[in-house]
Amino acid sequence: MTDETDRWYCRAEWRRRRAHQLRLSPLCKMCQEQGVVRPATVVDHVEPHRGDYNKFRLGALQSLCLDHHVGAKHVEELRGYSTAIGIDGMPVDSRHPAWCGRL
Repeated sequence: MTDETDRWYCRAEWRRRRAHQLRLSPLCKMCQEQGVVRPATVVDHVEPHRGDYNKFRLGALQSLCLDHHVGAKHVEELRGYSTAIGIDGMPVDSRHPAWCGRL
């Protein structure tokens, strides 16, 4: 992030939007998907805004715990796919390389 995008998170508009998201979804989305109930402390842009102010202001949000935000979500953004494995032993993300040519 740049200094400019860092400042976006200090604006009252973002603080209101963040508070609203946490009221709507107070639990970590990724923990819930794993059957765990854990409070969310971070509001995350589902699709990274990458410095696009319109995506920052209007993009879809999700509530996450800090561990998932700096861990699994960060790794997923770097790789371009999730490494989560379903109960069938196969990756749950259709973008995972294991699915290449199978879908």
